[in-house]
Amino acid sequence: MKSIRTLALLPLVFAALAAPAMAQESGEAADAATTTVQDEDALVLEAATVAALDWLTLLDDGKYEESWQAGASVMQDNVTAEQWSTALKDARDPLEPFEARKLLESRKVTDPPGAPAGEYIFLHYRTEAANEQSVTETLVLVEEGDAWKVVGYFVQPEQAG
Repeated sequence: MKSIRTLALLPLVFAALAAPAMAQESGEAADAATTTVQDEDALVLEAATVAALDWLTLLDDGKYEESWQAGASVMQDNVTAEQWSTALKDARDPLEPFEARKLLESRKVTDPPGAPAGEYIFLHYRTEAANEQSVTETLVLVEEGDAWKVVGYFVQPEQAG
């Protein structure tokens, strides 16, 4: 049995990943508001996804310290660049190279328990890695200023079924 490598670089617990409850509204005004929120959420998710892919390119190119510099300030406050680089090297190098990614899920979460207040984006990818192995990559992003930045990264090989 292969050992599981998981990289969890920020000690934040996001229990809100378990399908956040949505309030039910009725009437035409509520439908219009819901459509607007969905459109805004789609734009937010798109912006966060673009930022995540740019950041993942740094990892794929082995630029671990640069990925730390491009990360969210809360991440930088909790993990040094050296710790970050070492943890990424330990978690990713045995699985390299990382190739095709497929976005499995994107979710916007507001004020998740155990995390600083704010809006977060969770992105889950299935990624093809070395030796035809698939891994799951999860990124957590937070908005800083007008940019989405990575605050957490997790990678785990998928178990052969």
